[in-house]
Amino acid sequence: MLEAKDAVATIPVKDVKTARKFYENTLGLEPADDSMPDAPVYKSGSSRILVYQSEYAGTNKATTATWGVDDDIDEIVPALKAKGVSFEHYELPGLTVQGDVHVGQGVKVAWFKDPDGNILSLVSGRA
Repeated sequence: MLEAKDAVATIPVKDVKTARKFYENTLGLEPADDSMPDAPVYKSGSSRILVYQSEYAGTNKATTATWGVDDDIDEIVPALKAKGVSFEHYELPGLTVQGDVHVGQGVKVAWFKDPDGNILSLVSGRA
């Protein structure tokens, strides 16, 4: 039923203005639809990301959005770090932390948070 339909990541934030600075300036996303100033939609590859104000922003303890970045992870992580992004380090079976990247089982993964504490990730390899 939905296998041929696109999905949109929806990310709750406390302050849309602060979120705009992060998603546009830090992550480099461009608005795809700015018709709703309080709920911007960003283009990311062939996907869309909707950022909206919510009192529940940052309460999810799991990953909210993941970007498949192929081999670019080794360039993207330091570039984001240079823009002030702090990366999360987790103890996970089968993965070791090398710098800010978790490596193992045919994948490289880096987790970071947006200003509201939403967990975002970059993945290289099979996901």
